[in-house]
Amino acid sequence: MKTIFSLFSLLLVALSASAQNEPVPFNGLLLGHDGKPARNVRIYVSNPDKYAQTDRKGRFGLTNVQPNDTLHIRYEKQDYLIPVNGKRSMKIRIYDVDKFESEESQSLLDYGMGYVGQREYVGYNSRITGAELLATGCTDILSALSGMIPGLTVTEDFETGTYQVSIRGAAYHENSAPLYIVDEVEVKSIDHIHLNQVAYVIVMKDAAMYGVRGGNGAIVVRTKSAETASMN
Repeated sequence: MKTIFSLFSLLLVALSASAQNEPVPFNGLLLGHDGKPARNVRIYVSNPDKYAQTDRKGRFGLTNVQPNDTLHIRYEKQDYLIPVNGKRSMKIRIYDVDKFESEESQSLLDYGMGYVGQREYVGYNSRITGAELLATGCTDILSALSGMIPGLTVTEDFETGTYQVSIRGAAYHENSAPLYIVDEVEVKSIDHIHLNQVAYVIVMKDAAMYGVRGGNGAIVVRTKSAETASMN
């Protein structure tokens, strides 16, 4: 009986430690001047490279936002600093320059990790810049990534000129091939993209945000042209 109790106690400790390491979601909804969802707006806390971008419904997700943090929002070429003030979720309405209102939303809070996009949710992912890929001397993304990402295996079939790719830690459904996303569009291959075009690549071991399609993980490519367009 003591042995069973001890094992149960150890299990509780392990679960508690695991829970503490899990990212805490902070979900939000951004509405523009007209009260409609503000799309493709960048939002971050302290690191501009670790940001969320609102979806077509104005929703966004961040992780581990602290009570005293401030949200940085770039909307219609204006910068807004919106204090979190202890909120755990936030519905934001922008009216004019330096004029906005925010409130906590239980419905957003209840959604958990659902709104956290691949750009901000990097806890289980690896982000490599285009400059880092170019520094390898390779000319294609998969060759450059090979050896740079722990758990990523890239094997070239010299007869067909194709690659077999797998990401260790993914669920592996049917085959080991990950999902490929380029500028938020699913594609069959990223072989056609030259490294000079790449802003960054994110290798996702946990690609549950893409549903069953992301069961083998995902390789997400952001091109320089798309990055420039989103900032204008």
